[in-house]
Amino acid sequence: MNDLFLKIRDIGLVPVIKIDNPDHAVPLGRALVAGGLPVAEVTFRTDAAEEAIRRMKAELPELLVGAGTVINPALAQKAVQAGASFIVSPGFNPATVDWCLERNIPVLPGVNNPSLIEQGLSRGLEVFKFFPAENSGGAPMIQALSAPFGSIQFVPTGGIDANNLAEYAKLDAVLAIGGSWMVKADLIQNEQWDTITALCREARLKLQGFSFAHLGINQDTPEEAKKTANVFAALGFALKEGNSSIFAGTPFEIMKSPFRGTKGHIAISCYNVERALAYLAPYGFKGVEETAKREKGKLKVIYLDKEIGGFAVHLVKA
Repeated sequence: MNDLFLKIRDIGLVPVIKIDNPDHAVPLGRALVAGGLPVAEVTFRTDAAEEAIRRMKAELPELLVGAGTVINPALAQKAVQAGASFIVSPGFNPATVDWCLERNIPVLPGVNNPSLIEQGLSRGLEVFKFFPAENSGGAPMIQALSAPFGSIQFVPTGGIDANNLAEYAKLDAVLAIGGSWMVKADLIQNEQWDTITALCREARLKLQGFSFAHLGINQDTPEEAKKTANVFAALGFALKEGNSSIFAGTPFEIMKSPFRGTKGHIAISCYNVERALAYLAPYGFKGVEETAKREKGKLKVIYLDKEIGGFAVHLVKA
């Protein structure tokens, strides 16, 4: 997959921006970066779009700047000349797609049915915009399309906000999610940069879907593990014994011998393990590759390289 798309996957959200005043471009870009969303899809729906892209690209090298609503090759050329690193279109225009591919420019054409996907596959594409997402069947439709087209990824856009974000975020076939709720036009017009930054932070955290899965408790011997498990049984937790541990209900795993972590481990579930690792990287955490478990190329489980309060931590896909 293209390196740019991998960066977008790690960020997970693509703010879709309608900008009327090019003077707002740089402060808006700074607000996105500060909020943990260093990517912008500037839609070619206003006269200010071209200049906004040019200024963002020149002033904010850490920001991935793309152009949206690109409906023909002429607009694609304008966007690229202004500095756009990727092109997004609402539909599948073969002329626009071919223009981008001939110049090695990452392109996300809009699709919402098998025929359009097959047109893209015939050109070697593997990432598509799914648009308009909610009106085209939403997350269930993406699941249905990913069955026959298991190798492709989608960036759903249209009708998605904080209320239905999770439905898309947990799907393996979703590379990232496009939305405008964190960069609404009135917030930009009124120069509410701090509010935009706060909404971006909130959205990126919600995108992870972090929640407690279970607590692992290290014991020195199988006999000690059984004694500890029986205490949980007395509290009403049903026991399920395995080769290396005993589960007491869902929340507790009693290890039959010392495992990772000084005291044990904490399992945290998330929607996408790769994306969660990228989110945690600024906090100083890395994944321990030898602990990774994958399914169809996607991370399902991995331990982090640092303990929290004497407990190892591992991420598990929800």
